[in-house]
Amino acid sequence: MSAAKKKRKKKGRRYGKAASRKVGKALHERKRGKLRSGRSKKKVKSRQQAIAIGLSEARRRGAKVPPPGKKRGKKKRAKKKSR
Repeated sequence: MSAAKKKRKKKGRRYGKAASRKVGKALHERKRGKLRSGRSKKKVKSRQQAIAIGLSEARRRGAKVPPPGKKRGKKKRAKKKSR
């Protein structure tokens, strides 16, 4: 046997069924125009934000969802004026 045929460890599912249901429901609500964000209650327009809302709701319910990633500030580039 060569070194290339090493056994790999099987990884389980990262997200549970309940989490995928919550995300699906959030996406459906967004599509219908019914999904609103946290305190501001503004209408959610982006798909990515709808997924984040669905995952956070699933976390609150105790579904199998990995913890949220570290918050990183977006890099702001200084605008150069060309003359």
